[in-house]
Amino acid sequence: MTSEIIARRLNVNGIVQGVGFRPFVFQLARNHKLTGTVSNTASGVDIHVEGCPADIDSFMEDLATRHPPLAHIVEMTHLPSAVTGAVEMTIAASRAGSARATLISPDVSVCRDCLNEMMDPKDRRFGYPFTNCTNCGPRYTIIDDIPYDRLKTSMRHFVMCDHCQSEYDNPRDRRFHAQPNACPVCGPHVSLHDAGGRKLPGEDPIGRTAELIKAGHILAVKGLGGFHLVVDAENDEAVARLRERKHREEKPLAVMALDLDHVRRFARVSPEEATLLSGIQRPIVLLKKREHAILSGRISPRNHYYGVMLPYTPLHYLLLAHDFTALVMTSGNLSEEPIAIGNGEAFGRLGRIADFFLVHNRDIYLRSDDSIVRVSSGSTRFIRRSRGYVPIPVFLKRPLPRIIACGAELKNTVCLTRDRQAFLSQHIGDLENLATEDFYGMTIDHLKRILDIKPAIIACDLHPDYASTRYARGQRGMTLVEVQHHHAHIVSCMAENKVDGRVIGLAFDGTGYGPDGAVWGGEVLIADAGDFTRAAYLRYVAMPGSSAAIREPWRMAVAYLLDTFGESGLDIDLPVLRTIDPQKVRILAGIIRKKINSPLTSSLGRLFDGVAAILGIRFAVAYEGQAAMELEMAADESVTDAYAVAIDIGDPYLIPVAPIIKGVVEDIRQHVPVAIISARFHQTLVNVFTDVCVRLRADTGLDQVALSGGVFQNSMLLGRMVNSLDTGGFTVHTHKSVPTNDAGISLGQAVIAAAKVDEEKNIGI
Repeated sequence: MTSEIIARRLNVNGIVQGVGFRPFVFQLARNHKLTGTVSNTASGVDIHVEGCPADIDSFMEDLATRHPPLAHIVEMTHLPSAVTGAVEMTIAASRAGSARATLISPDVSVCRDCLNEMMDPKDRRFGYPFTNCTNCGPRYTIIDDIPYDRLKTSMRHFVMCDHCQSEYDNPRDRRFHAQPNACPVCGPHVSLHDAGGRKLPGEDPIGRTAELIKAGHILAVKGLGGFHLVVDAENDEAVARLRERKHREEKPLAVMALDLDHVRRFARVSPEEATLLSGIQRPIVLLKKREHAILSGRISPRNHYYGVMLPYTPLHYLLLAHDFTALVMTSGNLSEEPIAIGNGEAFGRLGRIADFFLVHNRDIYLRSDDSIVRVSSGSTRFIRRSRGYVPIPVFLKRPLPRIIACGAELKNTVCLTRDRQAFLSQHIGDLENLATEDFYGMTIDHLKRILDIKPAIIACDLHPDYASTRYARGQRGMTLVEVQHHHAHIVSCMAENKVDGRVIGLAFDGTGYGPDGAVWGGEVLIADAGDFTRAAYLRYVAMPGSSAAIREPWRMAVAYLLDTFGESGLDIDLPVLRTIDPQKVRILAGIIRKKINSPLTSSLGRLFDGVAAILGIRFAVAYEGQAAMELEMAADESVTDAYAVAIDIGDPYLIPVAPIIKGVVEDIRQHVPVAIISARFHQTLVNVFTDVCVRLRADTGLDQVALSGGVFQNSMLLGRMVNSLDTGGFTVHTHKSVPTNDAGISLGQAVIAAAKVDEEKNIGI
């Protein structure tokens, strides 16, 4: 008796293109004795299968649970279909469509199979720096449009040789429909050039590059998402020269090492950190330095950590195979500019930094900086979410309309939403120069195109002078929603944790525009997606010189001393007052008294700066957050006592700063070590804000707390705050999917904009 034959059509949406999904479906269907077709569409992958009902059911179960490692199924729908009498399973050509909802894989590290081929002298890809397959290699940075096919990537310029074409066409081959597939015969190639862009002769440009690095030269090396500037991490003079030319005086530089054994020579690696380092995303991971480290002390001065990554392209492996402990691999740009991606662009922009250039002829369509993570308070935390993770969306609890959120001024990202998916862009950077603003617009256009999102709503920060706000206000045909900075921080944390309703939100950062015109940053909010109230904040103090106070923390030290002690505060014997020119201090005091260019601030970031300067740790900074970071690094983690601070009862609660400053100054007078003072300062903040949360729980009944803002990059503060609130019976939500700093702002802006527009519709505005 012949079994009944039925047909079923499945549509699979998610990261299902360019990750070996169609050959997986092809082979799986054959294993289950099914026939039909599978093809890419603009909405994902379309599957038509015919066979016995039981075989189709088993096929569908395996499809959902045994898919390729890079695939991520978001949605799978199925309907009965007409039997066509198909005699075999086939892979059909991609089909375009009106609804383009497929997800694109990020760029991922080269896989072990490809590495083995590249290292095998008998393999035709031996030593080839662009070896890849369906399971690895470039994706996001080379795609121009969807569906993800070779003609819509930067590989369209390279016609495959017969051997590569055979691999590409064979469903049983690891390179079946691997769009970047190539070999030395038909694919991209590297070449070595001098600083003037002239090509240098030689058969082994990578080997020659290694020799030049060993000789102390600075190399610009074209990678996956842009150029790196590279020197030998053990060569102190080369690192110093790189810093001088790049105008990056003290900000830590990232390093790359061949494998975990090499990393362990200079850094401590926990099992969790080893997993992060070795994952397909290959982020930069912050690792504690070993004592008596062998790398240049200029790589990460006055810092307990290195930023370390393992190789993620074949080129990296070939370069590091030349017996380096580690290479400095810092972004190929002048400080604060976007990373260079084009060869001509790199020669022009980096010619005064790099001595030589190792370039290739595969175009990068969209720059993507290295991601940065750390393990803190028991979880992986993003500092920068970019290469390896973008454009994987953050999955939301509820569907949103199509929105573009324009992000903040610093550490900018943008966010586009579609249904339950929020797509945060790669790191764009600080919108403080024309080059970055151009990159900003390019990123928005590229994301809208490859995601096929035409936004109806545009969200931005309240600050009228942000470049992102100006961009939003200049757009037409969309509903504009302006969002308060710290509200966006808290809702970003709520969104990634899928939290509904109201929460107590602790929003701690350096700068955010308040509705009252002050500079906010030490805020306790009662917030939901639609609105917020300011429940408590640090008492205002002057911020003399406005943005100059960010660059020169001694200014905040003077402001806090005057606020706490009056004029007599400037006569106390303190490191900051012994170091800074007394005439400059007197002039600044006059500016504060006369309220000249001295906006009021409640910023916790500025309080960290002021205390760091009072202690003599840092009077001026070379990069954002440096003083606060060095104050954290100075703390003795064994100290748990704190200064006494009494909250001013009211609506909102006011948190006085003067008792903290008095405690710090008295400890200095008593010659208490800086390590103890720093720890007491941290613990004081934990105690005070826990007290505020307890009071607000009594007032409101709320017991969920969301923590957000750049200050929570401070691992000591985050860990102690979470532990204190958890011990106090609160449910604590923190960032794990997006950065807690301003790079996560755009997600909160999008969710708030949706709530506000929905509310206006409901009340008939």
